[in-house]
Parts: sequence; C-alpha cells; structure tokens
Amino acid sequence: MDVRTAEESGSDRAGKKSTPSISYHFSTGVLRQRPECEQQQFGGSVANMKRKVDIENWIRKAHFQFFSKFEEPYYGVCVTMNCSAAYQFAKRNGLSFFLYCLHRSRSAAQTIEPFKHRIEMGEVFLYDQIDAGSTIARSNGTFGYGHIIYCESLEEFLDGANREVERVRSSSDLTRTTADNIIRYSALPWIDFTSISHARMFSIPDSCPRISFGKMTESAGRRSMPVSIHVHHAF
Repeated sequence: MDVRTAEESGSDRAGKKSTPSISYHFSTGVLRQRPECEQQQFGGSVANMKRKVDIENWIRKAHFQFFSKFEEPYYGVCVTMNCSAAYQFAKRNGLSFFLYCLHRSRSAAQTIEPFKHRIEMGEVFLYDQIDAGSTIARSNGTFGYGHIIYCESLEEFLDGANREVERVRSSSDLTRTTADNIIRYSALPWIDFTSISHARMFSIPDSCPRISFGKMTESAGRRSMPVSIHVHHAF
C-alpha cells in the first residue's frame, strides 16, 4: 500500500499572525478571512453537520444489531505502508511528517463513509466531516490529547494543527475531546510494530476508529512504516 501525495503549496508558514477569524500573511501581505475549519479550531460556532441513519433500511442493520452487543466490537489490522513519497514531500517542504500523515490519512477518511459513522445513544449517525483526537508528546516524557480540526487545504490544516500542538505541550492535563466525529490517532515512532492494542474504558460507549503510526524504516532506498487501523465491526 502506498501513501499518495500531491504537490500542495504552502510550505512557508513562518511569520504568520492570526486572530480567531482573520489571519495576516507577512510573506504575501494578504489579509484573509480565516476558513471555517480554522474557526472551529479556535472554538468558533461552525457546526459539524450529521444526519441520522435509518437503521431499519440500512444495509448493515443486522451487523449493527449483532456487534453492538459485544463488549469489544473493535477489530484491527496492521499493514506496512510505503511512505517514501510522503516523507520526501514533508522533508522537502519542512513539514512535520506526523502532521502530514495525519492530514493525508484524514483526507482519505473523508471519502470513506464507514469512517464517518458513529453510534450515539443507540442510534447511528453519519457525519459530514471527521477530525482528529491525537496524542501529542511533551518534552517531559508525558503526553496530552489534542483536538485537531480537518481542513482540506494543507496549509490551513497545519496552521491550526501546530497551534493545537503548542497548546497541548504547554499544558499538563490529560483531557480528551468529547467530540464523536473524530479518529483517535497515536504514534509510536520508536517501534516497528506488527500488532498493537489500545486501552479501553468499556463503561463508556465508543465507536471512533483508531489509527496508529509506527517507526519509519529504510531498506534499499524505500521508506516504510507500520500503520494500525482499528474500527467498529458494526460499520
């Protein structure tokens, strides 16, 4: 499997100054209205729309009813992905490789309907947009949780993501977002894993997918890394 890339512009993010609704680019001298996805990152009022699925006429009705009774309804796979092109793009443009993978993987997730289904109060909903709840490492060896809003534009996504990373790194709490329209991300960049499991609190219902990135290795000029994906079997 390959991580596909596109030659997106916007590698020069230095020298920007932003407010919750407006940002000014010193490099271009452009004053622009902040996109809705970035306004969400700053606690704006932009709503993430969802619609209720008609379970009675849903093709996965039987699967939902069956797997919703499981204490552990998740299943997962681990695959080794060719990340050479993604790494080269991130390095050439001075980007965080992790954030670039976060953006590309969620761009793909927006196109896959089962990744946008969630179970809430026994009902199934389909969200318009999926964001990220991600672990973020701190310099003291601990980590925190960040809520990173999706933007189709790589530059706009990175602007908000880098701000969220700094917010988490400057805090000491361990509070996760309560949003349901997220994929739970984590990274183990020091382990070339072949399988992985996740901590679960079974008393709290959850249907968010989980994606983990592992250690990048190189062989014969090709870079690869393990990627783990866990999803709810009802979808």
